[in-house]
This record gives sequence, structure tokens and C-alpha cells, in this order.
Amino acid sequence: MRPDTLSVILRSASFIAMFQAAGMVLFITVFGRRLEVSLPLLRRITQLSAIVAAALLVGQYALEAARMADDMSGIVDPSLQMLAMHSASSVVLALRLLGLVVILAAIDQGDLGIPFSVIGATVAIGSFLFTGHTAANPLRWVLASLLIVHLTIVAFWFGALVPLYVASTRERPAIAGEVTNAFSRVAGWIVPGIFLAGFLLVLILVRHLAEFRLAYGISLLGKAAGFGVLMGLAALNKWRLGPAIASGDPTSLRAFRRSLVAEYLLVGAVLTVTAVMTTLFSPLP
Repeated sequence: MRPDTLSVILRSASFIAMFQAAGMVLFITVFGRRLEVSLPLLRRITQLSAIVAAALLVGQYALEAARMADDMSGIVDPSLQMLAMHSASSVVLALRLLGLVVILAAIDQGDLGIPFSVIGATVAIGSFLFTGHTAANPLRWVLASLLIVHLTIVAFWFGALVPLYVASTRERPAIAGEVTNAFSRVAGWIVPGIFLAGFLLVLILVRHLAEFRLAYGISLLGKAAGFGVLMGLAALNKWRLGPAIASGDPTSLRAFRRSLVAEYLLVGAVLTVTAVMTTLFSPLP
């Protein structure tokens, strides 16, 4: 397997695990007190997600030397590993690992750990400001502001899917319905920000219509299509399934869980597309 291919696989998986860990921190911070029995399990899942993300990140960054050599033998080349360690990617790795370690240590400390776990999530998400196409753009600070809004909302949405699924299986129907409705009310206001911030990022980064005929532009269109489907599923949860869950209707619960699984797979696919874009492609100059 070529280094670029393996790097994309590890990068995609690390994105999913890291956004899940950071997003679950945000969910627990906002909605954790509404839960009766699910919170300990959600904290353990958050910790496991942080551990998996950290392991994947270390593996991904170990491949940077192999990518430089365009051969797996680069992994054992000390000069290439030293070059990788002194690149911008090492700063990003350090920030992400720091954020994940803070999450791992703080999330299980009850209310006292919440501020620290939020700081850890913020550091992990904020690491994206130091890499990628936005970091080298002349409008870096405008792009950075849009990107942090975009990524934070994505993490909040993605990180809520596992807790909502767990709540629907473990909590009383009234509690599960209350939490689902509370999340839907918040998400209804902020989730459109994913599209708005993403649209403005595209306007700045993509300056040629021809880009949409190339791999980078096609990937952007794929992300936009995935977002459209996600919005449809979110609307379904908000207006039909959420209220029905509180009544304890088994059919609605099953439909809600299927919807959450579909959303998880779609967001995971969008994060995978993002990993491919940021690893292999770039906008036209």
C-alpha cells in the first residue's frame, strides 16, 4: 500500500475519532445534566474516542517521512523523520495530542472537569487553523474565523449522535425525548452555520469555476450534497421523531436510531472526503 493511501486512511479515521471525542465533550457540557443514567457510559466512550484518535494520529504522522520518500522505507529514515518533526505538521500533532490528553484526563472528573475538557476540545479543533489551505492564504485570519465556526459546529453535531443514540436506549422515553428536543432546538439555530461558513470559505478559496471540474471542486460538491442530506435527516428528527420519542412509541424509537446511524455514516463520509482533500488536493492558485 502506498504511503499516501495509508495516510489518508489513518487521517480519515483520526478525524472521525477526534471529532467524536471533542463533540461529545460539547454535548456533555450542554446536555449532560439532563441525563439520568447515560452519563458515565458517555464519559467512557469519550475517553475511548480520545485514546483511539491519539493512536491514529501518531500512526498518521509517523507516515509523513514515508510520504516524503514516496515509499514505506521512509519511516525508518532518520533524516526524513527529523525533517517531518521540524515541519508545521509536528505543531498540529502536538496540539491535537495535547487536546486529546486533556479530554481524557478531565472528562471523568465531573463538573470540575468540564471547563478543562472543553479547553481540550477547543485545542484539538483549533489545531486545524495551523495546517491546510487556509493557513497559507493571505486572508488567513478571515478564513481562520470561518473555519473555527465551521468545525466547532460540525464537532457539536457529530459528537451528539452517539449520546442521542445511547440516551434513546438507556434513558426513560420522557428523558430521551426531552434531550432530543433540547438538542434539536439548539442545532436548529447553529447547524445552518456549517453551510454559511463553508460557503464563505469556498468563495474565498475557490477563485476559478474550472476548479469544480477537478478533484478538489468535485470533493467540495460532494461535501455540499452530504450536508443537504444531513439537513433533511435533522429536520426529520426535529419535527417528527423527536416529539414522538417522548411518548415511548417503539416504532419512532427505531426510526430515530436508524436516522442517527445514517447521520453518523454521512458525517463520517464528509470527514473522510475532507481528509482526502487536505492530503492530496488543493485549490487552484
